[in-house]
Order: sequence, then C-alpha cells, then structure tokens
Amino acid sequence: MRLDRAVAAYLRHISVERGLSEHTVAAYRRDLDAYIAWLGEQGIADAADVTVDDVTRFAEDAASADPPPAATSLARLQSSLRGLHRFLAREGIVDADPTQRLRPPRTPRRLPKALTVEQVESLLDGAGPAPGSATESDLSAVRDRALLELLYATGARVSEVVQLDVDDLALGDVVRVRGKGAKERIVPVGSFARAAVDAYLARARPELSRRGRASPRLFLGVRGAPLSRQSAWLAIQQAAERAGLTAHVSPHTLRHSFATHLLQGGADVRVVQELLGHASVATTQIYTHVTVDTLREIYATSHPRAR
Repeated sequence: MRLDRAVAAYLRHISVERGLSEHTVAAYRRDLDAYIAWLGEQGIADAADVTVDDVTRFAEDAASADPPPAATSLARLQSSLRGLHRFLAREGIVDADPTQRLRPPRTPRRLPKALTVEQVESLLDGAGPAPGSATESDLSAVRDRALLELLYATGARVSEVVQLDVDDLALGDVVRVRGKGAKERIVPVGSFARAAVDAYLARARPELSRRGRASPRLFLGVRGAPLSRQSAWLAIQQAAERAGLTAHVSPHTLRHSFATHLLQGGADVRVVQELLGHASVATTQIYTHVTVDTLREIYATSHPRAR
C-alpha cells in the first residue's frame, strides 16, 4: 500500500475508531506528513518497503534538527510512527513492524507551573468584571470572565471548554465534560463560576447568538460563531496582561492551578484524577510533588530548627 494511503487509513482509524480529538489527529498528521516526505526523498513510496534502518535514520534526523526539537515533540513523533506501523502490521497490510526496536527519547520531568490563589483572582479580575457589578456591559468581557472562571473551577482543558454546549450545564452545579477519547466526566461547578456563566447566558450570549447562525455551543465569538481555542487562549493572555502577571499564563496554567490548589486543600489524589480526566493516577501524582515542594519551603522558613 502506498504510504499516503496507509497514513490516511491510520488517521481515519484513530479519529473514528479510537475517538482521538481533532487536535491530536492534526498533530499526528503533521508528524506523518513529514515522515512521508522524508521517505519520499529516500525513494520509498510503499509502506511494505520501510525498514528498521529507515525509521531509525528518520528519528535521528528529526532529533538533530536545528533548532533541536523538544523531547516532548520527539516523543510524540515516535508515538506517531509506532502507531502507524503497528496499525499496518495488525491489519495485515505489512508483514512486520519496523518500529519495534525504536527507543523513545528521554523526556525531562517537569513540574507544572501553578499560580497562587491571589494570582488566579487577579487573572479573573483582568478577564472582566465580576457578575452583578455596575461596569458589566462589554459582551466580550462578560464572556471572558465566565470562560476563565469555568476553566479554573473545573480544571478542564481549553479544548474541552470550547466544545461545551449550553445543555452540558443543565444540571446546575455540575458540568458534563467530554475529554480525550470521547470519554465523559461530571465535574462540579463552584458558585463563583456558576454566577459568571449565568451572567454571560443572561446578558451576553443572546446578543452574540443573534450575530451568527444558531449554535448549541456555550461560548460564542463576537460574530456569533463558536469560540475557537485560539480565541480562548488570546482572552487568557489579555487577562494576564491586564492583571500585570509577568509569568507565562496559558489555559493549562489554570488547569495546573486547579489541581495544585485542590491537593493543597486536602483533596485526595484519586478525586483530582477523576476531576482532571486522567487515565492514570501516575499522571495526576506529578502535582503532589508541587505541594511537597511548597511544604518544604514553608517548613524551611517557619520551623525554628529547620536550618
């Protein structure tokens, strides 16, 4: 089978049968397009002709690029290659998987960056006025306040929040979130976030909805279309600038802060795992290291015999 057809079949598989998100499928597509182009330069156009040496040399070339790619990017690239060739071997399209001996790159362990509670409050204030305030008039400001409040209240990924429908909030104090692999989870929504969302639904969304085609999406852009991930990212960046936060702030910063603050408040790691939608508790446990570091710092500055 030609490589372009093999890649197309694999991408359909991970999109339809495995239910991976559009963002993940797009990332795999970019990796595999680069792989096909490289193999084409070597005169290889059929999936059955790819050897272990070909895969190894491509991975080595990718790792030695200038500027060098991050270890996480290399790990995802190798995951794309392994996924493709395992799929082809399992489906009987090729006789063997040439990626079996491909070694994954070492990925440095990085602790997630979290804001303090005070910094989060400043960020939320920078997004827009609090519900019920006298200055609550700008549609985008009301929407952005609701967006950031919901991100911090639920710890959801930005891709999950922009995909929310109005009906996902129908239960009132919880929201139905669709995560990776189309898995659903129910996450509580605190009173501050609920008030911000209610203000948005009452004052801003009806007008935004009239500007475009009818959409079930909760968050809409200024022209009435569903809010994009990029627009949500921009709203957070602008809020951080208005709040005077010098640290890098992204949608994932709010997710990290959500998890860290829950654990600092005494939440069980298994509960946080469920709220975040992590498949493995090992992924959630990285946040316990953040709180341990905080405990060490407090101990070192507070205990009379710590030094």
